[in-house]
Amino acid sequence: MDPDAEYPIAPPAPRKGRGAVTNLQGRYEVDQREVVDDGWMLHEEEEGGPPALRTQVFEERAKSILNRNASPDIPFNVSLNPYRGCEHGCIYCFARPTHSYLGLSPGLDFESRIYAKVNAPELLAQELSKRSYVPEPIALGVNTDAWQPAERDLRLTRRVIEVLSERNHPFAAITKSSLIERDLDLLAPMAARGQFMAAITITTLDTEIARTLEPRAATPTRRLRTIRTLAEAGIPVGVSIAPVIPFVTEPDMERVLEACAEAGAKSASYIVLRLPWEVAPLFKGWLAAHFPDRAERVMSRVRDMRGGKDYDANFATRMKGEGAWADLLKQRFHKAARRLGLNERNRGILDMSHFKHVEPKRAERDNPQLDLF
Repeated sequence: MDPDAEYPIAPPAPRKGRGAVTNLQGRYEVDQREVVDDGWMLHEEEEGGPPALRTQVFEERAKSILNRNASPDIPFNVSLNPYRGCEHGCIYCFARPTHSYLGLSPGLDFESRIYAKVNAPELLAQELSKRSYVPEPIALGVNTDAWQPAERDLRLTRRVIEVLSERNHPFAAITKSSLIERDLDLLAPMAARGQFMAAITITTLDTEIARTLEPRAATPTRRLRTIRTLAEAGIPVGVSIAPVIPFVTEPDMERVLEACAEAGAKSASYIVLRLPWEVAPLFKGWLAAHFPDRAERVMSRVRDMRGGKDYDANFATRMKGEGAWADLLKQRFHKAARRLGLNERNRGILDMSHFKHVEPKRAERDNPQLDLF
């Protein structure tokens, strides 16, 4: 197999339950590695493919927890991510390249080597206790899903929400996980006070496509049930169709909107497929493995919307693309949303008026370090 081929004729066999088909090197690695067939690859194929890859979770003590954003096309200024890496394994995830900063691969490493910021709740409490802190809505789980499988045992996201709830600090969250339902006892009262809203990402209703595209996320049917559960609990909930992949998930867009509206979603948004840095070759490898019959057609349409390139980082166009096909997609989305009564009310307002700073003595309990004098 030619490692430089854009769509390899014989791509690596996909691993069950994983999105990436390779462990592509990160862009900062100095040493280059080359895959060589030593005869065992054929044996793996005869045995039903490569062995299952076990997820490893590592504890990390972060130095800070709130990330500031200045991008004009993102509707929030502050975000919080309790984890680095995400076991959901979505092949299109724009956060994959961040694993390169750790000397790891944005491919299989990103979805199998997870870093948990075990001091995230304490760092957040310290930040919110500062007299200089000016509250503004926090976006939770934007880079990596805050309710991914590791959260079931570690409960970092749960503890972060407890800190936000105690201080009446508004936040919004986006997830593909039904585990968010576990925290309804905290989220529903916050929503009643105008301090919480949620978005559930659904790319397609086709379970076979979702199984390879987002292998360890909740199924589309389960996510629809989560939308219904949140809506019935009084939580403002929307659907994020992200990303829209031409000729793969794009034909499903109207059906997704209809199903989500019926489940109780009140708002909707979409983002066209983005392929920054290492995401481009990883996605092409996924296409070659799962959709070899339409790989070239998909990428040709992507380039039509990206000025002839795999990706264009221009703030004005990176979320929606440009050109005739992007305009048609926009028209389809807005026509369906209007027909279904989505986005009729302004959903982006959270109530900041009840935020409370912690009294000094309470802040000392959150930060056990003693004063010298």
